[in-house]
Amino acid sequence: MNICFRWSRRILFFLLAVLLIVTFRRAPVVLAGESQWVEVRSPNFSVVTDAGEKRGREVAMRFEQMRAVFGALMTKANVNLPIPLQIVAFRNGKEMRQFAPLFKGKPIELAGLFQQGSDRSFILLDMSVENPWTVVFHEYAHQLMNGNLQGEFDPWFQEGFAEYFSSIEVDSKEARVGKIPNNEYVILQQVGTMKIADLFRVQQNSPTYNESGDHRNSFYAESGMLMHYIYDNQLLPKVALYFDLEENKHTGVDDAIQQAFGMSPAQFDKTLRNYVSSGHYKYYPIPNPANIASNNYTVAPLSSAAGNAVLADVHLHSRDYQERAVSEFQDILKSDPNNAAACRGLGYAYLQKQDFTQAGEYFRRASQLDSKDPRVHYYSAMLMAREGGFGGGSNAPAMIEELETSIRLDPNFADSYALLAFAQSTARDPAKALGTMRKAIAISPRNESYLFNLANIYLANRQADQAIAVLRSLQVTDNPLLASQVTTLLAQAQQFKAMMQAQGESAGSVLVVRRQPPEDASSPVVAKTPSGPVKFLRGMLTHVDCSNSPLASFTLVSGAKTWKMNVADRNHLVLIGADAFSCDWSKQKVAVNYRETSAGEGSIVSLEIQ
Repeated sequence: MNICFRWSRRILFFLLAVLLIVTFRRAPVVLAGESQWVEVRSPNFSVVTDAGEKRGREVAMRFEQMRAVFGALMTKANVNLPIPLQIVAFRNGKEMRQFAPLFKGKPIELAGLFQQGSDRSFILLDMSVENPWTVVFHEYAHQLMNGNLQGEFDPWFQEGFAEYFSSIEVDSKEARVGKIPNNEYVILQQVGTMKIADLFRVQQNSPTYNESGDHRNSFYAESGMLMHYIYDNQLLPKVALYFDLEENKHTGVDDAIQQAFGMSPAQFDKTLRNYVSSGHYKYYPIPNPANIASNNYTVAPLSSAAGNAVLADVHLHSRDYQERAVSEFQDILKSDPNNAAACRGLGYAYLQKQDFTQAGEYFRRASQLDSKDPRVHYYSAMLMAREGGFGGGSNAPAMIEELETSIRLDPNFADSYALLAFAQSTARDPAKALGTMRKAIAISPRNESYLFNLANIYLANRQADQAIAVLRSLQVTDNPLLASQVTTLLAQAQQFKAMMQAQGESAGSVLVVRRQPPEDASSPVVAKTPSGPVKFLRGMLTHVDCSNSPLASFTLVSGAKTWKMNVADRNHLVLIGADAFSCDWSKQKVAVNYRETSAGEGSIVSLEIQ
């Protein structure tokens, strides 16, 4: 499968010509006490609330409407949400504050909170305020982008997009998209606007994007205002052209603006200022999709233990409240020893602490109490992976069984597919792993970790060109660690491609490519890369010498001849058929691609364990 990110981005912009989204922030835990907690389930959402059944239905319907309108505007039959979502609606601010992030030890005042986790996200609402939606709609917009749009976008577009849709209004008849919040006018009047070229140059690691204050406020407000201007004037095709030009490293921001929008950055500045000062914008009414009604939602009362378990789960996924969550889960089990959610939560807490024994015990209890919980099966597989150092090994079949069960119970759990692909690759089934990883990316197309793993699996399937295409698309990442990993793997992929072209495919080889973690070396020895043709040799590896890190020397017997094979950097070796490099290999059948350096000696290009 060839991936063309530029093409998909251009298609995306035409689909975005009419679009809708919602948002949220972050959360913690409260104990369900005096009031009655209920769970309202709609086709796509779960709302836990103590504000009453009527308000719970209202919240669920609001999100169903937003999701449906988004799907209609994106012409998508299915709208993906890459991470499972739990909505909690509190009856008042006092309860909400027990979950608010802490600043200098005190909870922040807020009406809505979106809290994202790798395995679960939470939306928290204070139902006693007039409009708790705006903040959470902004963050929910990002989630919908992550689950439904491909490619990377500059911060001004991502935040402008979320700001544009955070003010969406939905009632029983229609959705209204495009209203400019008053606070954006106020901020830009008080702080002023940035130059368009400066706005476009802001990146994820820029101070303007990360440091609180007037510059950041202005950045968000102007990004939102610019998105309104773009939609009102139907400029999305020009934005697509700008991003295409920007990807060309030889085209600077100023030139890309001129070519894409047909005006200089200075002219664009003036045009946007005039748009802001005019106070005129387009407001789009969109009829609600049919069959969005709350009368078919299910409502069930929650016991105190069940309500507390949901809230403790929120705390568990909050940096400020994780230790409290452990105590809350333990208290629940004292009163209700058979509470499956509390066992699952404690298992996950111990898994995060690397206490695998405790984690395994609680996961076993949770699975016995509720075998239909997809998260328990996913966590159990994650435990197996971590116990094996992510090497998998003999754990792979059991991991696969747990993950396949998790996916049957929740076919939209992207992480289960991603971990299953890893397990399948570990079990020497790279072709199946490739199909599984594609499913994970279909649910979460902008997940850079998934894309990096996809490149690894392409290499395991001897599809170097596809791996190189994915890795090149990831070179624009703002994640420094990932950027380093991409650079290393890209070099390996290009080297592997050259090796395949020089020798042709070797029949029957199965590749499992693994990036080795770097080792600390105070004074590494740098070896000169040898030149010459790549040669092939099979034999018996009898000894590995790792005393001069990061170098490694192999003693290899092939027929009647003994070879000394050197690896310049064992941390960046193309490794085939093994999960990890080992200095303890002995009496191991191997195949090597190498360059001869002298009689009986060579420098290894790739090593295959057979």
